Amino acid sequence: MTKALSRITLAPLPPSRPRIGLALGGGGARGLAHILIIEAFEELGLRPAVIAGTSIGAIFGAAMASGLKASHIRAHTEETLSQRFDLVRGLFAARADRQQKFFSLLPLRPALLNPEALLDLVLPRGVAADFSSLAIPLKVVATDFYGQEAAILVEGPLQRAVAASMALPAIFQPVVIDGRALMDGGLVNPLPFDLIGAGVDITIAIDVSGAGREPNASGMPSAFEALVASSQILQHSIVREKLKSSQPDIYIDVEVDKFHVLEFHRFREILAAAAPAKAALKRQIEKILGSNTVPLIDGVADAGAMTVLAPEIPTPAPKKRRRLALPKSLKRKG
Repeated sequence: MTKALSRITLAPLPPSRPRIGLALGGGGARGLAHILIIEAFEELGLRPAVIAGTSIGAIFGAAMASGLKASHIRAHTEETLSQRFDLVRGLFAARADRQQKFFSLLPLRPALLNPEALLDLVLPRGVAADFSSLAIPLKVVATDFYGQEAAILVEGPLQRAVAASMALPAIFQPVVIDGRALMDGGLVNPLPFDLIGAGVDITIAIDVSGAGREPNASGMPSAFEALVASSQILQHSIVREKLKSSQPDIYIDVEVDKFHVLEFHRFREILAAAAPAKAALKRQIEKILGSNTVPLIDGVADAGAMTVLAPEIPTPAPKKRRRLALPKSLKRKG
């Protein structure tokens, strides 16, 4: 028997509530933490006015923007990673040296996996087929390989756009859209809070790029591990540099550093590790909505009047004066 699809009825935003923009970052398996962020919004009775997503952030952003309930997204993800995804999950869970041997046996080809075929398994049932069918506007970030620039996808087939955004080089084949070879959006904008736009009152960014990890027993990464992790190092560096010049109103740095980008088989551990981030997000949103820090002018929140929620950072934003919790690597020492 086919289960009934769980979908949220999205009513118009109340005029007394500020408009929220949500940015979901890339980070491979670490991005499974986004499920808890979707749960947090649902438990608070809120929905974003716009979502921007990169890589795995685009996957869960597409599900959320389609109006799917958090419980449906979570159940589908857990079922997929524990049962229906055995072949690919086994590949991702294997030791790096075994993966390298597997690569050496393959004929030369653009990459190992087709991202669009993989999304047929990963995306929950009920995700919109096209951007025009979404309940919440969505911006998907990909990288134009030959153009060497960001490609912001906001129209056309949704699954193809998400596939392009998650196409990690050497793992996934690039996706061709409008004559452009597109791949992982994390190469150019791993945490796209800057794409939310001026039409919102509160911008929330969820960072799952992670930080440094403990060395393995040999103290030397394998060739395959170095290939995959180099992308994460790049993404983490880009996020840190972006936060030095501008910040979202709420920034959540999810503590998922100990997980490898391809460790999808550890999904239960990742979700457990992300629980404190979910609680922190709910506290900060409730603090804003339950105080007078977002004055309403003709029914619209004045974001410029928002107050500080966290410790001061060394480099304040040039346009918005507010204090914000940042990664430890950006905090002033001493």
